[in-house]
Amino acid sequence: MREMALRPMRRRARLIPNGWAVFAFGVAVFAVLPIVVILTTAMENTGALWSHVVVGILPQATRTTLTLLFGTAVLVTVIGTGCAWLVTAYRFRGRAFLEWGLLLPLAVPTYIMAYAYMDVLSPLGFIQGVIRDLLGYSSPREFRLPDIRAMWGAITLFGFVLYPYVYLTTRMMFLTQAANLVEASRTLGASRSAVFWRVALPLARPAIAVGVSLALMETLNDIGASQFLGVRTLTASVYTTWIVRNDLAGATQIATAMLVFVVALIWLERFARRRQRYATNAQRSRAMAARPLSGAKGALAFAVGFLPIFIGFVGPASYLLTAAIRRIEFAGISPHIVRATINTVSVSAAATVLVLVAGFVVAYASRIRPGPWTGSFLRLSTLGYAVPGTVLAIGILIPVAALDRFIDRSASEWFGLSTGLLFMGSGCALVYAYTARFLAISSGGIEAGLSRIAISYDHAARTLGHTSTGALLRVHLPLSRTALTAAGLLVFVDCMKELPATLLLRPLNFESLATLLYGEAARGTYEDAALAALVIVAIGMLPVTLLARVGTSSSDPVALADGAQDGRSGRRIFWKTSGRRSVST
Repeated sequence: MREMALRPMRRRARLIPNGWAVFAFGVAVFAVLPIVVILTTAMENTGALWSHVVVGILPQATRTTLTLLFGTAVLVTVIGTGCAWLVTAYRFRGRAFLEWGLLLPLAVPTYIMAYAYMDVLSPLGFIQGVIRDLLGYSSPREFRLPDIRAMWGAITLFGFVLYPYVYLTTRMMFLTQAANLVEASRTLGASRSAVFWRVALPLARPAIAVGVSLALMETLNDIGASQFLGVRTLTASVYTTWIVRNDLAGATQIATAMLVFVVALIWLERFARRRQRYATNAQRSRAMAARPLSGAKGALAFAVGFLPIFIGFVGPASYLLTAAIRRIEFAGISPHIVRATINTVSVSAAATVLVLVAGFVVAYASRIRPGPWTGSFLRLSTLGYAVPGTVLAIGILIPVAALDRFIDRSASEWFGLSTGLLFMGSGCALVYAYTARFLAISSGGIEAGLSRIAISYDHAARTLGHTSTGALLRVHLPLSRTALTAAGLLVFVDCMKELPATLLLRPLNFESLATLLYGEAARGTYEDAALAALVIVAIGMLPVTLLARVGTSSSDPVALADGAQDGRSGRRIFWKTSGRRSVST
């Protein structure tokens, strides 16, 4: 009877708006607004403009984008899956280095990779010069390698930079496959290669699809490498239509077409994970035993595994270091580099704080008031990561510019003052773009951290008289410091590397390290941009190091693989909890 009497009270309590749920709703609106603006703007009547976009721009840009995505998907699948199987199924000298070294290309943004190899592989570059000397030629007119500014060059560079997404998720899946599956297939007469093709690979297909979808989202978001290499993708078309042709409406309509690609990639990821339980419920008794390799076979295995590291990290990093030292010896450190570094750190730090606060709001609201509404707010807050930066920038520019005009007009009417571009000119629009784009990293990581805190702590805090806010300050924040730190590090580094949104939304006379590099590379002054690129790569090493630490020290690969598959959109959050210590990347 008492329980029946309490039910109406609980029902009424659920109907009373919770402050955290209201704030979570605001964060969700904040994140979804740019996408809504893009869709509504694209549906406006623009006369013959849309027909020009459909006939003159979309067909060629779509074919180019599809070709680039297909080639990149094939290459990252082959490299990532092959390297994952190599370091999982075989044991040889140097394997411990390859396990974490294969993650290093994640520290090199695609536009820096293209910038480095354009100079290294140019007809007047070092490599072609050495080849001509060996073959007895004296000038590029007599002998030159195929120009890297082509589709094959873009596919190669994207493949060797983005394969770690596939390597990471696939290797975690290989580690979860119990030894009894391999041993059973071997007792049935299957060779080791047959075990890979008929047992390990089919079970790892969901993880491969997840990694490929993430790599393709990064490819679709890229603008710098595509521009450098002369590949006119949809993203590059948005940029040139907006900036070069000063046609915001046309750029908006191209951006709408890009959303179709984003939806398709998200659907691919969901489709690949529809049978996730089947793929990850292998027995957890012991991992597959690695086959030892020694002598020439071991050396060959190490060479094969080191090749992607050399192309994707060692080569470009060595070039950047050499060029930066040469630039410093010749003219010192440019004041433009110092100013760009200060600008980058300032804006990235402001966006990181805002992202962490917003991410904690939606994650905590989902915890203390679980239900379809708060769950929807959490999912909506992660949509920005799936949207390319150019598309997001257009969706932010329109409402922020309208707000600037409204404030300026109101201030002029009321006070006789002109505020100008209050938000666009101060960098607030850029911080908004970073926040909406990388909110998925924060909310996903913090949600994973809160899920590791037993609900009994919440009940104990309530019985001691604490409100949900009091429990947050005394219980959840102290226990979530590791998750907050890791999420903040990831967000900060991603903000520093972000190029498309920064190019389109930066204030006048504002240069970040990424835009400074882009401008110098576009002008052909490669050495002047080397130091900026080196700073970006060095800072990008921080989350890679943290990720490698978790991946190599984990004694529970199943938990890591489950975490790899648990992300909704954005980078995956991997957790390892041991006693009172939690590590998140």
